[in-house]
Amino acid sequence: MLLSTPTSPHAHTPLDTSGLMRLVILATLPGVAALTWFFGWGTIVNIAFASLIALACEAFALYLRGRRVMFYLRDCSALVTAILLGIALPPGSPWWIIAVGIVFAILIAKQLYGGMGYNPFNPAMAGYVVLLISFPLEMTRWLSPLGTFEGSVPGLMEALQLCFGGGFDAHTMATTLDVFKQGAGLMVADVWQQNPQFGRWGGLGWEWVNIGFLAGGCYLLHRGVFTWHAPMSMLIALTAMAAVFYDGGSSASGGSPLMHLLSGATMLGAFFIITDPVSSAVSTRGRLIYGALAGVLVYVIRRWGNYPDAVAFAVLIVNFAAPFIDHYTMPRTYGHNRGGSD
Repeated sequence: MLLSTPTSPHAHTPLDTSGLMRLVILATLPGVAALTWFFGWGTIVNIAFASLIALACEAFALYLRGRRVMFYLRDCSALVTAILLGIALPPGSPWWIIAVGIVFAILIAKQLYGGMGYNPFNPAMAGYVVLLISFPLEMTRWLSPLGTFEGSVPGLMEALQLCFGGGFDAHTMATTLDVFKQGAGLMVADVWQQNPQFGRWGGLGWEWVNIGFLAGGCYLLHRGVFTWHAPMSMLIALTAMAAVFYDGGSSASGGSPLMHLLSGATMLGAFFIITDPVSSAVSTRGRLIYGALAGVLVYVIRRWGNYPDAVAFAVLIVNFAAPFIDHYTMPRTYGHNRGGSD
């Protein structure tokens, strides 16, 4: 009888989940710092409020399931979900947007499937997609980045007023990817010149945000939290797709590879989302295919779909395909052929 066991080597020491999660939280700091610098304190407020709601939802679900609440809260997985969703939401999002997204992410996308280690979809991206489909207006109101208008970005008190309904008058505008999609029919240079939020490569502020998450991702690679296969194959596939459909800047162009790499949630998705060990492929070849498929889907949805960023949708699609990918790429167990018989 063939037991369903992955190939060697097998770990004989307990996995330090909380330690890995703390490293992930630490690695998000450069990107969060860039978001705060260019968009104000709204991201910090998002993360803080989302963390409180996530811990409360996690504790409630664990209590109902008869699990040890404090033991499972200490693995920090709920905090990682809250931080990733808080980063993805527009700075200064209303409190109820944050609450709805976190409740869905923790209770439905995670605990309903059995909790940590059993969720087939990335909880943060599942919560984000629900919000984007349900509340498209609120989810596309990004604050103007530093440098587009006179004055500074919102401070802490202004961000709190935006979140909890105090009514702060702040400039908002569409993101670079959104404007680029709406500008179909115009030359790339014309779209770039007519919109103040377009920076040098991928959007004012967004370039540094993506560089920040790239730096954090490289740190996680250095610490061995995940392997390079999925993130690098995603970035290579996205670059290749953008290069194939970029004709130098005509009205039919899909944008340069550098714009796609340094805009939106590209680096966040590559290093912090698709590397989720629970919902991604597990074999080496599987990770390469998984990441490449994600990169292709990001470009396809950005270019021809209805949503400008597309990372969250691409992630959920490849999450769904991960078991299928693993089925055909998992190395055979020693002594057995790939079909499972002697």
